[in-house]
Amino acid sequence: MTGSYTRSASFTITDARYVGGKIGADLRVLHNYFGKPSLANIENYVEEIALLLRDGYLGTVDYGFRDFATNSWKLRLRYTATLGGQLTDARAGSLPDSADLASYGFHSFLTYSAKFLLLTSSEQAAVKGALPFSRTTGDAPSALSGTSTAGHGYARNGAGVARDIYVAF
Repeated sequence: MTGSYTRSASFTITDARYVGGKIGADLRVLHNYFGKPSLANIENYVEEIALLLRDGYLGTVDYGFRDFATNSWKLRLRYTATLGGQLTDARAGSLPDSADLASYGFHSFLTYSAKFLLLTSSEQAAVKGALPFSRTTGDAPSALSGTSTAGHGYARNGAGVARDIYVAF
């Protein structure tokens, strides 16, 4: 089922967890196909997304498999926070299952929104401290050559994420 939504006055943690749950469903599909990420980590990722999305602090978050030697994605699911306008709420899933990823490690990379970057360093530390796990800093993996598919998203009450899938050649 697909629908359009407009933002109402308040985007609650319930709304954010709904969107996060859809991303969690995508991550469970990856787990079923490739054995990663772990189910425990999926729950932490879902809660992290919900907390950041609720407060408008999520920029993008990537999940997938990368070649650690070249720091390049082999399969990447990218979710970009989207507020207002016309949002689509699609079914979770519809992920590629044919990629050979056995020799690659699972990886996640997150960027914060402009709203988060305007916070003081102590406010940023407080936000990060409330998240279910701590992220380390690093360089984003590259997407050297492959195909990218967009047009899928998850939303509720006027906020959500747009999903892009990248698969390396």
